[in-house]
Amino acid sequence: MSALLSLENLTVEYAVGGRSLFAVSDVSLHVDRGETLGLVGESGCGKSTLGRAVLQLRRPTGGKVVFDGTELTGLGAEKMRLMRRRLQLIFQDPIASLNPRRRIGDIIAEPLIIVGVTDKAERDRRVREVMTAVGLDPDVAMGRLPHEFSGGQCQRICIARALILEPELVICDEPVSALDVSIRAQILNLLEEMKRRYGLTLLFIAHDLAVVKAVSDRIAVMYLGKLCEIAPTERLFAQPAHPYTALLLDAIPVPDPTVRPATNLAVGEPPSPLDPPSGCRFRTRCPRADRQCAAEVPPLREVAAGQFAACHHPLTGPA
Repeated sequence: MSALLSLENLTVEYAVGGRSLFAVSDVSLHVDRGETLGLVGESGCGKSTLGRAVLQLRRPTGGKVVFDGTELTGLGAEKMRLMRRRLQLIFQDPIASLNPRRRIGDIIAEPLIIVGVTDKAERDRRVREVMTAVGLDPDVAMGRLPHEFSGGQCQRICIARALILEPELVICDEPVSALDVSIRAQILNLLEEMKRRYGLTLLFIAHDLAVVKAVSDRIAVMYLGKLCEIAPTERLFAQPAHPYTALLLDAIPVPDPTVRPATNLAVGEPPSPLDPPSGCRFRTRCPRADRQCAAEVPPLREVAAGQFAACHHPLTGPA
């Protein structure tokens, strides 16, 4: 596989009261064509900001975003508008992302109008096709308003809107976090089916490791704006290399009353992104931290085949 998306030293900062908030700090990763890369971490670690920076909805402060050989951060507004038909976003809150005053058929057809499909019959044909693909009856749903649908149905509408332009990369920003467990499974199965049907590449953002495990080929773990670990899914769950990844796995509840919860969890709250710790950003909560962790920023290095960790004292080493 070849990399469809590459991030090189991506940095996104916000100005807050005359200070800089480090939302994403020096992140480098790639997503191969046809791959699903899961991006996980605590709330507020910069996952959604990274996804929006890929689409240039939030312009990065530094670094590069390279999509299929084209560097996006240097594109003007018009060229970026044309490029966005190849990159789409599924929002976290399906109901809030739909215009409550517009009918479903018009919402899904709007991207076609924006890119210049003027033939109404062609628009209707494509809307009906994609609605059928995501499990919605066009004859029933096209003339209705968003408030007439459940959360799961609204998410299907959002997926149809994202797929109407037949993109190559879809960024899924916690697409199932607001849904019930049974509906969540349906949406995950739908995304897998759409990936096969349309040949999609997915960047799947979530904080639920069980969900990410079910859909991802590889997983990248973020903490306070920086990457901690990247590894194939099975390897990461079987033998995590970064202490933060191990603590996330230990925090997954086990549906067995005879299994005692893990007790070696990180203590305290995450530091403020306005004033991140020196060296390793996880050191203030890490049980393995020492002076080196405070003095030096750990580089993201390969600790096993295909497994990379930003840690001075990884939990695993070369096989």
